[in-house]
Amino acid sequence: MIDWDRVDCLRQEIGEEDFEEGLRLFMPEAGGVTSRLAYPAPPMFSPEDAETVRSLVAKGSLGGGVFETDDCQATYAELSAKGVTFLQEPAERPYGTEALFRDDSGNWFSLTQAKWRGA
Repeated sequence: MIDWDRVDCLRQEIGEEDFEEGLRLFMPEAGGVTSRLAYPAPPMFSPEDAETVRSLVAKGSLGGGVFETDDCQATYAELSAKGVTFLQEPAERPYGTEALFRDDSGNWFSLTQAKWRGA
């Protein structure tokens, strides 16, 4: 799981600007990752709501987001072969085809092929 308190301590210790610069330097090394999780904190949330959101994410009750794909079945097969843990195989939904998976920190995500994106 993500240790949000440790992330926040690092951000406070080195300052927001250096923290952001570190992320910019690290991202190319992460293999082209172009998104990241935001730390739930003010001003995005009140202090109480931020703690609630962090708690829900930590116990896996609040999903991390949606990854769109042109072919959910093919991406599911590719990621499964690489060891990704899926909670749900691809299934048809009103909005398209969706599979649910967890990352190595326990956060869950939706892998979705929207009806308007692919066959």
